[in-house]
Amino acid sequence: MNGAESLVRTLKLGGIDVCFTNPGTSEMHFMAALDRTDALRCVLGLQENVVTGMADGYARMADKPAATLLHLGPGLANGLSNLHNASKAGTGIVNIVGDHATYHLEYNAPLTSDIEGIARPVSDWVRTSPVSEGIAADGAEAIRQANTHPGRIATLILPGDTAWNEGAEPVPAPKPNAPAAPSADKIEGAVKALSSGKPTGIFLKGPTLREPGLTLAGKIAARTGARLYAPTSNARIDRGAGRIAVERVPYVVELAVERLSDLEHMIGIGDAEPVAFFAYPNKPSRILPDGCNVQHLATEEEDGTRALEMLVDALDAHNETPPVAERREPELPAGELTQDTIAAAVSNLLPENAIVVDESVSSGRQLNWQTAGALPHSWLSICGGAIGIGLPLAAGAGIASPDRKIVGLQADGSAMYTVQTLWTMARENIDATIVIYANRAYRILQGEMTAMGVREPGRVAKDMFGLDRPDLDWVSIAKGMGVEGEKVEETESFIDAFQRGLATDGPYVVEAVI
Repeated sequence: MNGAESLVRTLKLGGIDVCFTNPGTSEMHFMAALDRTDALRCVLGLQENVVTGMADGYARMADKPAATLLHLGPGLANGLSNLHNASKAGTGIVNIVGDHATYHLEYNAPLTSDIEGIARPVSDWVRTSPVSEGIAADGAEAIRQANTHPGRIATLILPGDTAWNEGAEPVPAPKPNAPAAPSADKIEGAVKALSSGKPTGIFLKGPTLREPGLTLAGKIAARTGARLYAPTSNARIDRGAGRIAVERVPYVVELAVERLSDLEHMIGIGDAEPVAFFAYPNKPSRILPDGCNVQHLATEEEDGTRALEMLVDALDAHNETPPVAERREPELPAGELTQDTIAAAVSNLLPENAIVVDESVSSGRQLNWQTAGALPHSWLSICGGAIGIGLPLAAGAGIASPDRKIVGLQADGSAMYTVQTLWTMARENIDATIVIYANRAYRILQGEMTAMGVREPGRVAKDMFGLDRPDLDWVSIAKGMGVEGEKVEETESFIDAFQRGLATDGPYVVEAVI
């Protein structure tokens, strides 16, 4: 077999089942190997940021990495924004990037670039396979790296001649090292803080926002009175009625400062603590009060769930009954279509076990508390702040979980960054109902200008913030990519359209003009 086929078979041997692709000339031998082996499901994205975003969504729901196939440095560069988001989410991805044949590089052909240099800022591991016989071993190491806790971006660069020359036998991927448990000293320090009687929070992150981490955190909260928090944006939270309620720290600095103002201790899972997304004049970057003592119970590389288990043991909290969110079924609203009426309708109608993909940006800031009592569901957010992940994330999640309904809550401006995803949704028949918040603006920028202390937007700023002249026609855009949809301008019509989308076994777009 050639080098490309040895890599494909190694990927399959290592548990990689799906390859999200946008290939070019340098990847033709890899494509031929995929044909010969039929080892991986291949999903085409019409732009590389769609490809990388789908890989992120897939891994968040499948609990294992997918592969991507990207064309040279420019193709990789097109996918960097969603690789940045995936890195911030702790997602494991194996990127396969084609390159010119090794002997062709010296001629500086038009697509020649520093692929390793492009890859490093968003990759935890980068390697170029110099010879075909080593590709399988390099692929196995890439899989190991991607599976390393909490999930890593591994980029393997495949020169054309190493793909078509003779390769070695497939290589099993070594198991990654198990994440370490936190030290006994950290547990002792956390117990002291939680037993102090002073207002204390637990800042959960990553896998601890799913079971069994949620129940463990709930037992600790029931035992000690600690409050449970999560970052504003998270890779995945399993939430809804009957599940442990966790409060997301608000995006708006003033609100976040107010919510956390009385805390004297914060126990953190992971290296982070609550901070503002941006710096603003005369506003703090650090959201916690100045006197709050922060203890990092587990680093990003350590096992946060095991840390919670150790804390439950130390507090003798095994028999505690953690409080759970109650089912709240708001009445279906009527009248003017607003952010609040959309939230009420979604909370009422959301199917059990749905996957909600939230890139609603400014339109969805109240969604967290408005949907806390919906039927049990998973909630996926944009973690790295680079807009354009919502649609690809939904598509990837749908491929990983074809038995679960996908509900996308999507801002119109950010949807245009990766609008090509709708075509992939149609081609793959992704069971997704996408709500487009059509406010005809980069509305968040209007608020950010005010938050920065700048006067009301003038003519130029308003022009740059507006998505009008012409208005985007989402029904026509969707139809042009093979997706059915409808436009609504009042709440009753939205409810009917949303229900039609939920009843459709495939992609459906609801353009909600607000």
